[in-house]
Amino acid sequence: MAGQFPSDHSPACVLVVDDNPTNRYVLRTTLSRAGHTVVEAEDGTGALALLKDADALPEVAVVDVRLPDMTGFEVCERIKADPATAGIPVLHVSASAITVDDRTQGLNRGADAYLTEPIAPDELLATVTATLRYARARRRAERLADRLLHLNEATLLLYSADSAAGVARAAARGASIVLGAPAVAAIISPHGEPASAVCDGAGGPSSPDAVADARLDARDLPPHHELGDRTGTRLLTVHAREWPGFPSGPVPRDRLVVAVARAKPGRQPVCLAVPAETVSTSDDEQLLAQLAQACALALEALRSYTEEHDLALTLQRSFLPETLPDSHLADLAVRYLPASDHAEIGGDFYEALPTRGGLLLAVGDVAGHSLDAAMLMGQVRHALRAYAIEGHPPHDILGRLDHLLTAVGARLTLTLCIVLIDEATGLLHIANAGHLPPLLRTPDGQVRSLDEHGPLLGIGLPHPVSTEVAPPPGSVLVMTTDGLVERRRENLEVSLERLESALGGLPADVESVCDGLLEAFPPNGEDDIALMAVRLTGKGRSLTS
Repeated sequence: MAGQFPSDHSPACVLVVDDNPTNRYVLRTTLSRAGHTVVEAEDGTGALALLKDADALPEVAVVDVRLPDMTGFEVCERIKADPATAGIPVLHVSASAITVDDRTQGLNRGADAYLTEPIAPDELLATVTATLRYARARRRAERLADRLLHLNEATLLLYSADSAAGVARAAARGASIVLGAPAVAAIISPHGEPASAVCDGAGGPSSPDAVADARLDARDLPPHHELGDRTGTRLLTVHAREWPGFPSGPVPRDRLVVAVARAKPGRQPVCLAVPAETVSTSDDEQLLAQLAQACALALEALRSYTEEHDLALTLQRSFLPETLPDSHLADLAVRYLPASDHAEIGGDFYEALPTRGGLLLAVGDVAGHSLDAAMLMGQVRHALRAYAIEGHPPHDILGRLDHLLTAVGARLTLTLCIVLIDEATGLLHIANAGHLPPLLRTPDGQVRSLDEHGPLLGIGLPHPVSTEVAPPPGSVLVMTTDGLVERRRENLEVSLERLESALGGLPADVESVCDGLLEAFPPNGEDDIALMAVRLTGKGRSLTS
């Protein structure tokens, strides 16, 4: 099993290569009496063929220097040149090649030891034991280095997971990679829900298909309370049948070693389970414990992110209008789609507010994705409402907001488009601070972009006077943030052209407009989307055309 290595003095399988039957008998007898298993070959060709076809390679090769088909030196070189057999120690023996030059040549061409016949049995056994001790120590070191590399890869997998289920899958997969055995991981998500996964042990760093979700609750592990509220890691030995829901299949339902870890007091522990026979050395125990601790730390990092994300999302939603005003000037519909659960919070927002001068509409986007962006969005929206209620025209509102951002030392900028539907004239007063231009579709289906705009907010530049547009009654105005149309590997101008085309083919109903545009531009989960559709009734006009 993985994790098991013979001790330095335990018997080994030894290959004896000699064309003399008597010599082979003597070597075999001496080695067998010491507990070793012996396989034999009478020439170099046979020895190399045996190594190529062997299910399990011998740990030592005792090779006579004088062979009928090639020298023992050549056999040794070919053994050392093959990566599959390069780690096998080669012990040369000879009754004829006994000079200093012979011994020097043998050692220079790859041999690990050189004995001349007649060989005392004790000397032969001591030399075999010495070469085994060195070879096994080297194999342990190489295996540990390889497993530490896998531990590093597994840790990276854990910290790249963006959900509790992802952490469980990464933990199971990592334990399987590191220990070379089936593994099960069970955790409790930041929201208190169980998540677990099982890996069959057949996969590797590039084989995620070997991992499957399981239905296992870490809290049901009977002795997990032995950890108490302490941080750190403990290794427990349990029977699989004692753990309700333990998956049948790749992990034997027998004795398990479970690493139980937590990074902070009071947290529900992380559990990593592997077959007990997999953990047979102190190295195995330390690797499993380190992986479990890395899993607990990764879960804690995910918890911190989740708490901040939930807080920011709650704040973001609290800053948005609960309802849209019922206005005789326009029919309104809005869609607000936060980015995916794994994306950072953005600062997209919208506003619809009746004022003395008419109906004020706004869509904005704070630069960046963070809690700071959401907080700044809330401040800007409240200031926007205050300035609008005071009766300031759209361009003046932009100027005041820019001054406010400068005064409070805001580190972020934002884009904002404000449209006032004039109660008296029905005109649109549009002031745009670096935002995507609104689209206007007239009742005949023609769509145009209202491109006039000024600089974005937060850089202290003056803003031009609002643009006036006289829309025919029944026209549809669309305002949106760039999350709707920005796509990787697609030019923004092309996306905006597609947006105009899509709007031209939609019904005049504002709900249908929102649904149709989201169908034409499915959210990609990378950015928030604020989308407002406005159907202008023309009922506010005091003058007729």
